[in-house]
Amino acid sequence: MAKFHIVLFEPEIPANTGNIGRTCVATGASLHLIEPLGFSLSEKAIQRAGMDYWKELDVRRYINWQDFQAKNPGAKVYMATTKARQVYTEVHYEPNSYLMFGKESGGIPEEILKAHPQDCVRIPMLGETRSLNLSNSAAIVLYEALRQNQFAGMNLEGKLHRLSWDYA
Repeated sequence: MAKFHIVLFEPEIPANTGNIGRTCVATGASLHLIEPLGFSLSEKAIQRAGMDYWKELDVRRYINWQDFQAKNPGAKVYMATTKARQVYTEVHYEPNSYLMFGKESGGIPEEILKAHPQDCVRIPMLGETRSLNLSNSAAIVLYEALRQNQFAGMNLEGKLHRLSWDYA
């Protein structure tokens, strides 16, 4: 199975992180959270947010970017940013790649992006649109990585047995 990792740099909005966590559970991806977080990950807070799947999530926390790098040496990290030249579909996502997204209010810090320009990708948008929602962006890039790897290990049959109508 092609395993992927979602990295959130200082996420601020719990609902976005929750949505991304659910996507990770559904795809077998790991979630990496680089602190500080804009919310609590206490059991009570998780329950209050309705994230009953959180116990199934492979989630890891880091105190900062340097801690993440030290604990994931040699990781291939693709960084989603509106400032990138290459579109997210123009790169090949190898299994075990890390897909990084910045905080909602400011993205990934400029100094990190400048140190890794060849690893930056963007999602095309019209006009002066500032950015897409964080959880939507993570899902878009993750599913492209999964598609490129033929959705290895995932159920491609779907749940067609639940449909009650006829296509005739």
